[in-house]
Amino acid sequence: MRAFKEVLSWVIPVAIGLLIALLINQFFHFVRVDGPSMQPNLQNNERVVCYRHETIHRGNVIVFNADGVDPQVSKKTDYVKRVIGLPGDTVKSQNGNLYVNGKKVDQGYISQVQRKQGTGNWTLQSISKRNNWLSHNGATKVPAGEYFVLGDHRSVSNDGRYWGFVPKNKVTGVVKVGFWNRTQPARNNVNNQWKHYFK
Repeated sequence: MRAFKEVLSWVIPVAIGLLIALLINQFFHFVRVDGPSMQPNLQNNERVVCYRHETIHRGNVIVFNADGVDPQVSKKTDYVKRVIGLPGDTVKSQNGNLYVNGKKVDQGYISQVQRKQGTGNWTLQSISKRNNWLSHNGATKVPAGEYFVLGDHRSVSNDGRYWGFVPKNKVTGVVKVGFWNRTQPARNNVNNQWKHYFK
C-alpha cells in the first residue's frame, strides 16, 4: 500500500502537468521571430505568443506554416507576417501607400521611409505575374479561404508579394506581444493595429 501511495505521489503531479501542457498547447503557441522581416515592431529572436483560436482581422500579425506556401520551403517552418488582405479584398501599393478595396491603409506602424523602401507600385495581378506565383497567377482579389500578408520591413521581407496567398488551414494563430517587450509602440503596433486599419 505504501508503494502504491508513493507511485501516486509522483504520477498524479506528472499527469496534471501533462494535462495543463496539453490545454495550453490547444490555445497558445510560443514562437521565436526569425530574421528582420517584421522590424521595427518585432525583432530577430524575439519570443511572442500565438493565440490559436483568435479571429483574423486585417492588420493582425499571424503565424503560419510556410511549407506549401513559399516554394522555397520544404518542411514545417513558422513565418510571422502581417495580414493586409482578407478573402475577397483587392490590394494595391502606390507611392508607399497601401490600398485595400480602394481605401487607404493606416501604416502608422512603420515610418514613411519604410513604407516606400522595397514596396513599389503594384496590384495583386501585376505582382502575381511578375513573380510567377505557382497558384492564383493573375488573381485580382484575395481568394476565398486565403490571406495576403506582408512583412513590416518591406525591403527585406520574403512575403506574399513573391509567392502569393496564405491558406487559412496553414495559419497557426494571431500573434500578441507580451509585457516582456518593453517598447509600448511596438506592442501596440502588433496587438492593436487591426482596430484602426484604415485612415
